[in-house]
Amino acid sequence: MENAITGDLAQMGAMIGAGLASIGMGGAAIGVGSVVSSFLSGALRNPAAAGGQTATMFIGIAFAEALGIFSFLIALLLMYAQ
Repeated sequence: MENAITGDLAQMGAMIGAGLASIGMGGAAIGVGSVVSSFLSGALRNPAAAGGQTATMFIGIAFAEALGIFSFLIALLLMYAQ
């Protein structure tokens, strides 16, 4: 009986950890929104320089989104790897 309780606690801890790791996906969404918001703000102030900064915007989006994907991967590993 003691092993069943220990296994249930371990599974509960893994699910709580997966839920906490999922917060990182929301953080990535906020990060992408912040990057695009800053780009649009600068592009509206100086439209002539916006073309040169588009590649930088996409790199920033890629880095922010990569963190969300890593967070998703950790959540899946916690839920399904045993």
